[in-house]
Amino acid sequence: MASDSKKNKNLMEKISDVAARRGIFFPTAEIYGGTAGFYDWGPIGSLLRRKIIETWRNFFVKSEDNVYEIDGSAILPYGVLKASGHVDHFTDPKVECKKCSKVFRADHLIQEAIGRNVERASVEEMSKIIKDEKIKCPKCEGELSDVKPFPLMFSIGIGAEKAQGFLRPETAQNIFTAFKRVFSTMRGTLPFGLAQTGRVYRNEISPRQGVIRLREFTQMEVEFFVDPRQLNNHPRFNEIKDISIRIFSREAQERGKGSDATEGVVDVTAQEAFDRKLVPNQCVAYYLARETLFYTTLGIPREKLRFRYMMPEETPHYSGGNLDLEVELSLGWKEVIGNAYRTDYDLKSHSKASGQDLSVSPLGEGERVIPHVIEPSFGVERATYCVLEHCYREGDRDWAWFQFPPKIAPIEVIVIPLMRKDKLPEKAKEIYGTLKEEGFDTMYDEKGSVGKIYARADEIGIPYAVTIDYKTLEDGTVTIRDRDTVEQVRAKVGELPLTLRKLIEGEIKFKEAGTPQKR
Repeated sequence: MASDSKKNKNLMEKISDVAARRGIFFPTAEIYGGTAGFYDWGPIGSLLRRKIIETWRNFFVKSEDNVYEIDGSAILPYGVLKASGHVDHFTDPKVECKKCSKVFRADHLIQEAIGRNVERASVEEMSKIIKDEKIKCPKCEGELSDVKPFPLMFSIGIGAEKAQGFLRPETAQNIFTAFKRVFSTMRGTLPFGLAQTGRVYRNEISPRQGVIRLREFTQMEVEFFVDPRQLNNHPRFNEIKDISIRIFSREAQERGKGSDATEGVVDVTAQEAFDRKLVPNQCVAYYLARETLFYTTLGIPREKLRFRYMMPEETPHYSGGNLDLEVELSLGWKEVIGNAYRTDYDLKSHSKASGQDLSVSPLGEGERVIPHVIEPSFGVERATYCVLEHCYREGDRDWAWFQFPPKIAPIEVIVIPLMRKDKLPEKAKEIYGTLKEEGFDTMYDEKGSVGKIYARADEIGIPYAVTIDYKTLEDGTVTIRDRDTVEQVRAKVGELPLTLRKLIEGEIKFKEAGTPQKR
């Protein structure tokens, strides 16, 4: 078991090393020693994140009917988060060493010490476990304090009067408070969706595992507002009813002794999941199917995905049922999407607290209802790390490399002159400029041998390399190298943009891109 743990840790260390060296991600304010829970994304990481966000927009906004985007403020007044329940409920369990004053997240400390998952236990229950099991400070073996709730929101003073506010802990509350206005502005009818991407802030007690657990991160959320009488009648369900999804039910978790179990996941279609009541309603099943397609598009194998139905004791106070999409990583199963059937809790709470009527007419006129809400909430950083880990390759060549799906590769094509003389660089820069004008994410490199440039390109996952050689000057053709197979074809310069676009979109196979070349 210890060897597996070391292997898993080494994989994250390897990815973090490549990430730091090649401008993917690195600690914020690194020259000052950094601060846990904060990371900057470099040029390659920023492009990868942007591709993932854009893929999400295509899946959950642009391809949908009656779904619109907003961009809300990251600072929210006290009243909003009091009404949402965050002021009273949004805490983590904190325990402190009486000897060295080191602070730990209690549930994580207990799990590491005795292997018991107590994530949803009360602070009193955790305090008792620590005493009964004689758990000590892992740093100095000192005695631990009683467990206390620790508020996770960053509190701020707004204006000269320092009115109390918070950095938002989720993007959802912007959507709920803006719902009535946007529904009216867009002449909405139910079902109606509002989506948002943006930064959120959580003052984690002890963030760890790199970009998996952060104090500042980016969410991609949809709040799908539904007439409560139509929860089992999603208008596009027939399109995805045969998509297979993997569900880890509550019953299977009980049989397998908890959420860490690996047995008991059932592979069912979205229709079967609904018919067998493995999901709260049809609208939830719709999103589970779409999320499966989304994550496999990012390069994550289906067998590494599962939707875990959260147990009653760990389900949030506002929810009528939660299914977390988890991805199997070297670190274990990690949540990457929280799917919540939020019922009408949020709109009712904000209606009561604000004194505003947040009911709407499902068809734009006539009777009024308080919509129920389906919420798929995605973390960008976790999605990005999942892509990095599942696309990481080593052992088949003398360097590690990333096999990103071409559509989300940060750099799509690199342009290389064979030699730095005889007008080859000039021709290469001309082709490089043309590809940039055509909208490709492109890189130019002439430093070192072609082999070394290929290695550097593979290391950041560039799917195609275009090499300009002496034959290019003679007949107007170039070689295109495929990252995955390292095979090469010869193609015409004039057809290069179209050829590369077809390769990236998967419209042609590599051997169809030109004349095969001997290696």
